[in-house]
Amino acid sequence: MAERYFKKEVQSLYLGEGQEFRGEGILAVTKALLQSGISYVAGYQGAPISHLMDVLTDANDILAELGVHFEHSASEATAAATLAASVNYPLRGAVTFKSTVGTNVASDALANLASGGVTGGALIIVGEDYGEGSSIMQERSHAFAMKSQIWLLDPRPNLPSIVRAVEQGFELSEASHTPVMLELRIRACHVHGRFIAKNNVRPEFTLKDAMENPVRDASRVVLPPGSFLHEQEKIHTRWPAAQKFIQENHLNEFFADGAQDFGIILQGGMYNSVVRGLELLGLSNAFGDSKIPLYVLNVTYPLIDAEVTKFCAGKRAVLVVEEGQPDFIEQNLHAILRKAGIATTIFGKDLLTMAGEYTASVVTRGLHKFFASQAPALLDHNHLPRLVQSVGGQQASLPIINAVQPRPPSFCTGCPERPIFTALKLAERELGPHHISSDIGCHLFSILPPFNLGAHTMGYGLGWASAAAFKTNDTSKRTISFMGDGGFWHNGLTSGVGNAVFNQSDSVLVVVDNSYTAATGGQDILSSQALNPIRTTRQPIADAVRGVGVKWVKTITNTYNVAAVRDIFKEALTTKEKGPKVIVAQSECALNEQRRTKPQIKKRIEQGQRVVRERFGVDPDTCTGDHSCIRLSGCPSLTVMPNPDPLRKDPVAAVLDSCIGCGLCGEVAHAARLCPSFFRAEIISNPGRWDRLKNKFRHAVIGMLQRRIDRRLARITA
Repeated sequence: MAERYFKKEVQSLYLGEGQEFRGEGILAVTKALLQSGISYVAGYQGAPISHLMDVLTDANDILAELGVHFEHSASEATAAATLAASVNYPLRGAVTFKSTVGTNVASDALANLASGGVTGGALIIVGEDYGEGSSIMQERSHAFAMKSQIWLLDPRPNLPSIVRAVEQGFELSEASHTPVMLELRIRACHVHGRFIAKNNVRPEFTLKDAMENPVRDASRVVLPPGSFLHEQEKIHTRWPAAQKFIQENHLNEFFADGAQDFGIILQGGMYNSVVRGLELLGLSNAFGDSKIPLYVLNVTYPLIDAEVTKFCAGKRAVLVVEEGQPDFIEQNLHAILRKAGIATTIFGKDLLTMAGEYTASVVTRGLHKFFASQAPALLDHNHLPRLVQSVGGQQASLPIINAVQPRPPSFCTGCPERPIFTALKLAERELGPHHISSDIGCHLFSILPPFNLGAHTMGYGLGWASAAAFKTNDTSKRTISFMGDGGFWHNGLTSGVGNAVFNQSDSVLVVVDNSYTAATGGQDILSSQALNPIRTTRQPIADAVRGVGVKWVKTITNTYNVAAVRDIFKEALTTKEKGPKVIVAQSECALNEQRRTKPQIKKRIEQGQRVVRERFGVDPDTCTGDHSCIRLSGCPSLTVMPNPDPLRKDPVAAVLDSCIGCGLCGEVAHAARLCPSFFRAEIISNPGRWDRLKNKFRHAVIGMLQRRIDRRLARITA
């Protein structure tokens, strides 16, 4: 059950020649793939291109009609290896995954693919997860493209440019027999716009043709001496072919060239930010009619020497807008110009920041510095935006209005992973602290308050592997490692579980099984409980673990039972049995459960059926104001409110309306033996006669008791 459905939107993929397509960037990429005549597409979900996998899933019928094979790959490496179909056959194929972590996982397959080269067009669509919206370490795809000599496209973030990049990416790949990488930044993935569609193309050479007429070419296999020849082929044949294609087909763009004796060289993905900065400085309008010469690199690797020298010839200075570090493009431009004997001064990271996302404000400040030094007469100093104005020689600071308090990421309301870490905190109260290895996924939020658990994370599915060094007979303490069900099927079964069995580890692994790859939008995996018509599901993690040799395996199917989870932790950490120990903690992702059940509940209510929903609350008269419930769960629905007792000053706990009735707050209270102030309430829609009768009786009894209390209080105060 994915986070978003595109069943309605994918109908636009049927649009034909001359019709106008309107929609989101991810949907436009899919349409461009179909217009390019692809034979197969595969990938692994991950922000910011998770929705591309969801679109492809919902468009599976359309893909099948065109003879296109689509797979949800087990990992990015699996996806990249799929491109082997394009090595010997004129088959166009595309894969997609998150960069740079996904690219790192796929590096072995991609390096082999780039070495041997391709016959059919091979396109790698990567979500460039860099900047403030990123969830990973700050790295760029550019370094990987340079390392393996994969051509890198970075199109302007509008739908016509993105669609053109997809189509020309296949052509560039075939012209140079080299895989091509297309990077899409977060905003480009979700930009909305329109373009004129073309007809979808059914591939002339099909997968059936390839399978029935197999071809092999040993020279394409990365094996000496062929691998040495591949390097020579890259430099002497493929590189020149790529540069020729890029130049002849005008993949890079020039705007307002010749308007000034200075200019700007920018990555295609930075175009919107640069134009916005120019607009704020009065040097462009919102439609990109720039007064400053622009050289837009829709292909950031390789650079085209002839285009660079043509643009820079006669210009005294050029500003390079290159997001992220190191400054690969800036260094390359220096080399090209100096070899050509062109004395144009290159500005870049000295005026812009070396690292960090190039937002519109960052770019605008850099542009202002550049123009102030090169052409101050172009600036209207009476109408400069506040962010570049000077007050007393100092740059003015932007006003901060309604400042938002820092809010670190945390588990959702009702998340079934929260009670796992509550239970671990309770177990450690008795057994003391342990070294805890974290992993990529929602469960990584445990490193933050209120749990403060976890010492490190090394990669998706590597939770247990990252604790492998902690093995000694000098202590009876065991390490604890975490791994999500998504990471488990990605590579954790081999790199974590298999490794622990082989090396006779005596540590503990907790596989957090919430039935989906939840952190990427709730896509199905092998262990998902939902029936998927085009995928195999319901494969137990416990069976897979036992299959590679783990003897001590415990499964708990209700993680909200904090006491039970705590006791399993204590058993795993204290048992005399040696060998690897695995706890499979199962409960469905709360967000996906709500997406699944809310429509069902709404329908039943509309049909007049009786529906009971649970909510929890706190009795303010009973609550002591200790707030241990908040410290041990951190649920967003738990807050504090003024104490109704005038003689007590400490605020009491309260439950907000966002509560979904998971019951963790009460479970925490009871497992930790804290307080009896939590109560459970039932909200009944379309109550029956018996419900109404009980409600009437309860109101009568409660009213009578309340009146007695009121009379007694009146006598006391009289």
